[in-house]
Amino acid sequence: MSSGAGFPINDLLRRRLQTSLAIVTLTLSVASTLFLLLFSSRVGVGLTASLDVFTIGLTSVFGQFILFIGILVFLVGVVLTSFIVRLMMVQRTRDFGLIKAAGCPNSLVGGYFMTELLMVIFLSCVLGIVGGFIADFVAANVVFGAYGLGDWWFAPVVFVVFFCLAVFFGLQPLLKATGMTAIEALSPVNYYGLVVEGKHKTLSHSALSWRVASRSMVRRISSIARIVILLSIVFVLLTISVAGGIIAMDTTTEWVEKTSGTGTIAVAYGCMGSQYEQLLAKFTGTPPRGDFDYADSELALSSVVAERLEGLLSVGSVDSRLVLYMNVREISNYTALNGAYTVIGGQREGPSLIIGLDPQVMAEDFSANGRSIGPDGAIEAVIGDSIAQTMYYRDAGRGINVSDPLRQSVRVADTPFRIVGVCIDPINNGYVIYVPQKALMNATGLTQPNLLLVTLSNSAERADAIAEIRQIVKSFDSNLDVFDLEPTMEANRAFLGAAWQTIMFIPLFSLASAAVCLVSYMMLVVDEQRQEFVVLRAVGARPKLIIDLSAFESAIVLLSSFGIGLSFGVIITLMTLMANPLVTATTIAVISVWLVLALVVMFLLSLFPAVRLSRRGILKAGT
Repeated sequence: MSSGAGFPINDLLRRRLQTSLAIVTLTLSVASTLFLLLFSSRVGVGLTASLDVFTIGLTSVFGQFILFIGILVFLVGVVLTSFIVRLMMVQRTRDFGLIKAAGCPNSLVGGYFMTELLMVIFLSCVLGIVGGFIADFVAANVVFGAYGLGDWWFAPVVFVVFFCLAVFFGLQPLLKATGMTAIEALSPVNYYGLVVEGKHKTLSHSALSWRVASRSMVRRISSIARIVILLSIVFVLLTISVAGGIIAMDTTTEWVEKTSGTGTIAVAYGCMGSQYEQLLAKFTGTPPRGDFDYADSELALSSVVAERLEGLLSVGSVDSRLVLYMNVREISNYTALNGAYTVIGGQREGPSLIIGLDPQVMAEDFSANGRSIGPDGAIEAVIGDSIAQTMYYRDAGRGINVSDPLRQSVRVADTPFRIVGVCIDPINNGYVIYVPQKALMNATGLTQPNLLLVTLSNSAERADAIAEIRQIVKSFDSNLDVFDLEPTMEANRAFLGAAWQTIMFIPLFSLASAAVCLVSYMMLVVDEQRQEFVVLRAVGARPKLIIDLSAFESAIVLLSSFGIGLSFGVIITLMTLMANPLVTATTIAVISVWLVLALVVMFLLSLFPAVRLSRRGILKAGT
């Protein structure tokens, strides 16, 4: 009959605020999980992703970070779902008792509330799927400039998982209520989750807020434990995402800047300069030409050009480089293992960009693992992270059980170079090897570089210095040109920053869900203490007492959760993030501001139910 179908809808509409909070919480949980899966596939980490977005080393860093974030987002989603659904159904316990007292059978009452549960869950999951796709669409446009939808098949998986979880956790209090008598269902012990109390001493006027609030918390120790566990997991997630994300963003940005420097200017013949720019702009630019002849003698630069530039006051240093592209071969090594010699690596080979540089000019350590090439002229090499993970890795199928690039060598043009470091470099997407320029020239028979990287002095005006350098090189050879690499490097930095900031944005869904859960919990707390508040106000207590009591309990819950979450979050971040992270005083200050801001915002939101009740009159507050 119509009343049977209309009762659940009318009941949900009657409790608009509670229903809205439950829907918002579940929606955000579903949306955050789906968004994480969609975005991770775009950055090369997901199940259907390719490795073309970042270098393989950066992909590994993102993958490790997203793995922890993903586990925590899903865990938070499960805990949030269980908490909010249980809270929603527990709040129906009193209604269940009233309907049973009126003579309605258990099966019909259970059907009403089961319909309510399914309606809320279904609507939340649908909205969450839509929200996840919208968030992914926006992020894809901002970060990647793409307009297509992500892998749609994630949607039904996320929908089914969260729908089943919500039904499972929602049925528990519902089934428990069906086994109660009407009197039991109407009891505050079952409705509010209170424990049986002993006798209480008369409350003195001193420390009244503390005494009332602490007694109320002891009576609801089970519910408080649940909300503390929930918020602790959320703060772990927030700490890892904010602290880890900021540190990882700064560290990876520094990595990709080291090999080319900051504010660098390239001097080369037109086609060579354009090719190098495209190699450097792997994250954000167009792919470079695959058939480019780097060894073309017409691209060679005279030493006179470098000498003229070094004499300018606006020039800090001139780094001459020889850029080539050729096949390289892995050279294995041996080590003693369990009393016997074991082979390290194999004899794998593949194409790579080779850059010969002057180690004395490139004095900065640009390796992320190991060290840079020494200035003593030793035959050493620093390889890119993509080379390290595609040529120097364990491969049981080929019988390579031990592999370590820092204990092996690489053969370039029939010359072996001992590998001393691994760098993360956007040039050619990490498929690059750096060697001493003189050794590379001896190995290839070439005698001149084909690229100059110019670093300006700190006092130089950039635009004027570039114009002066261009005038000098053009006067020497009109075919030479100057390429400002800073816009390309800035695009790479912006791309990395946008990717990390998007990952840091993901926990905001969980944080918002947790804040809504906390507000829902505080609404139940205020409702449970409503009669006490009315009595206290009737005997002269000010309305502010309600806010004080709520603020005390909210502060205890939030500070406990914040302490636990921050401790575990910092430990996980420092232990699992990456080797040699870049941490500065500014980084710590920024992280602290974000975490404290989240704590303060959640605290202020939690006071909403108490503020709303305090503004009512005594007669209205008691109804």
